[in-house]
Amino acid sequence: MSTKRVLVAYGSKHGATVGIAEQIGVSLREDGLDVVVAPADDVTDVRGFDGVVLGGSLYAGHWSRKARRCAERNAEYLRHRPVFLFSSGPVDSSAEQRDIPPVRAVAREMERLGALEHVTFGGSITARTPGVVARALVHEGKGGDFRNPERIQAWAHHIGAELGAAR
Repeated sequence: MSTKRVLVAYGSKHGATVGIAEQIGVSLREDGLDVVVAPADDVTDVRGFDGVVLGGSLYAGHWSRKARRCAERNAEYLRHRPVFLFSSGPVDSSAEQRDIPPVRAVAREMERLGALEHVTFGGSITARTPGVVARALVHEGKGGDFRNPERIQAWAHHIGAELGAAR
């Protein structure tokens, strides 16, 4: 039996979503899968993968344009393999307290692609995050890193099990 190949693609504006995608990749590799982690902009062909995880950052209720374009560009082939979507964004503990439903654009992609599931993880805005809005949030004491590595790892291992990885 050959090792299953999984693509973890991400649309990130300032890097927090990259960190989530990389952690998912590490966890899936621990499950024995062959994993490629790549920016969504670079994904032009998903046919060589047995499963795809696609994530995007959320800003003002909108999913990453890079992630949306990746889904649109590859929709024909994504519909024929297991697809899992994630969002990163809330810069508070809300993603830890309850399941946050996908924003409208993500819900549309889920339906169009036949995605198996979606999860929202907390985001990160720190003093190192570029941009006027980020600086203002940090200045107002509303910044922080709300990504939960244990939750990310648990979800990734769940995907590994779904894809039939031999752990």
